[in-house]
Amino acid sequence: MSDDITTMTLDDLRRILSESAGSEGGQLDGNILDTSFTELGYDSLALLETTAVVQREYGVEVPDKVATPRELLDSVNGALSSAG
Repeated sequence: MSDDITTMTLDDLRRILSESAGSEGGQLDGNILDTSFTELGYDSLALLETTAVVQREYGVEVPDKVATPRELLDSVNGALSSAG
């Protein structure tokens, strides 16, 4: 993790989701914050890869139970703010 990363944005998450799921990924345009990952077309394997990338890039653990992009961002950004 870079010491200067203080937040994870929705665009950051979109990039990671796209990279993690490849061509199997779902639709990430528009307001997706409160749409479940399942509805977005991401299965458990894609989410497992996504959380691994988040942990590697941001140095924080992602809870297993995050269901939406908002929950994931809130979890990561909360951990980042408490670590800083």
